[in-house]
Amino acid sequence: MKKTGMLVRGALLAAVFIVMSAQAVLADDTTRFVPGTKVNGIGIGGLTVEEAKTQIEGFYSAEYKLTIKEKDGKTETLKGGDVGYKAAAPEGLSAILDEQNASGRVSGPSADNSHSVNMSVQFDEGTLTNAVNGLSCISGSDIVVTQNAHITAYQEGTPFTIIPEVQGNNVDKEKVLALIREAVKSGSSEVDLAATGCYVTVSVTAEDAALKDLCDTMNRCRDMVITYQFGEQTIKLEGETICTWILGSTQDGLVDVNYDMAAAFVKSMADQFDTAGKTRAFHTTTGKDLNLTGPYGWKIDQAGETASLIAMIRTGQSQLREPVYSKKAQDRTTDWGNTYVEIDLTNQHVYMYKDGALAWDAPCVTGNVSKNYTTPEGIYSLTYKQTDRILRGEKKADGTYEYESHVDYWMPFNGGIGLHDASWRSKFGGTIYQYGGSHGCINLPSAKAQTLYDMVYTGIPVICYN
Repeated sequence: MKKTGMLVRGALLAAVFIVMSAQAVLADDTTRFVPGTKVNGIGIGGLTVEEAKTQIEGFYSAEYKLTIKEKDGKTETLKGGDVGYKAAAPEGLSAILDEQNASGRVSGPSADNSHSVNMSVQFDEGTLTNAVNGLSCISGSDIVVTQNAHITAYQEGTPFTIIPEVQGNNVDKEKVLALIREAVKSGSSEVDLAATGCYVTVSVTAEDAALKDLCDTMNRCRDMVITYQFGEQTIKLEGETICTWILGSTQDGLVDVNYDMAAAFVKSMADQFDTAGKTRAFHTTTGKDLNLTGPYGWKIDQAGETASLIAMIRTGQSQLREPVYSKKAQDRTTDWGNTYVEIDLTNQHVYMYKDGALAWDAPCVTGNVSKNYTTPEGIYSLTYKQTDRILRGEKKADGTYEYESHVDYWMPFNGGIGLHDASWRSKFGGTIYQYGGSHGCINLPSAKAQTLYDMVYTGIPVICYN
């Protein structure tokens, strides 16, 4: 027995000697990493650079897995094969070996020979995305969706109230995908969804002051009335209708109003009350009743009024208002009111009424019918007035104009068509216009034109008819 024990001890000593000798050899072999060397947790001690590269690539390609830490101690794992993973060891391995050789090839328990390097990896983006979407933290059946405190949808006869927040366990899928993509790229073995802010958190609670103010405003909307005034007629927009337009709140914490519904309401008012461009009845000085149209009249600025209406709703305050107009007439009952210029194209006469009474009149000459310069009918308004003006026709190829006429009093109302003095004429009225008329303007005797010029103003209605 004694002899046997001595033999065993001898064998053990021999084995230890062999190991120590081998380590000594490795420690002295400058082509190999010192014992205990690890890169990204993978042991490469005793290997050459090429062998270490094979070892690391083989590990990552075959053994790589990413542990995903979730809430409540849950974890999930993605393997390299789940994402089409392939890895290539970095060029930095040679630098690690060079550093070990330069520092005396220190090894053993007291030596820190652990290194971290970024891996050059490839993976299939589509496969990765599908794998992430399949994680239970994204598509699992036990997901509770986080919800901010919010205001109830409108229900007829029921006040708006605040629904409390819910802190769930759902994640921001795009954040998770980006986090895992970067982890796979770098060869990391673990990610923590909570630590990296991937879980959706409550940002608005039931105690939020802005939310409470919004709820109060929305409830005021239930009782508000916006009354639109159109002369003696009114249109009322009731709170119960307004509340059906409310979508909730904007990012700025304002009442979010359905723009299309508000715009449709404004359009309905425009359809009913706009007169510009529509046919209207006009009673002439000679006693005729004519149906005329033209650009003059009332016209709601629909975009402007929709914006104003939404702003009013957000106050929760009842209001009486006129809409925003892009065009206004003088009167709501009769657009032209009782002060206007009337041009009788058939009888070649112009009248000016002020406060319902005839204040001025004169014979005229209008557009030459035989040359297709007929002055157009319509309801217009004076664009502006100007003295000492040269009127020009179309410019010809030689640089001259079709005609050039100096006038002392110029009063346009329909583009280039206007009232003006015509000192070159000695006669007015009658049938002159049929063959010797103007280019479309209303020619007046000089003295009469001066008097009219002093009486009219920008915007006064001008009504032409046959």
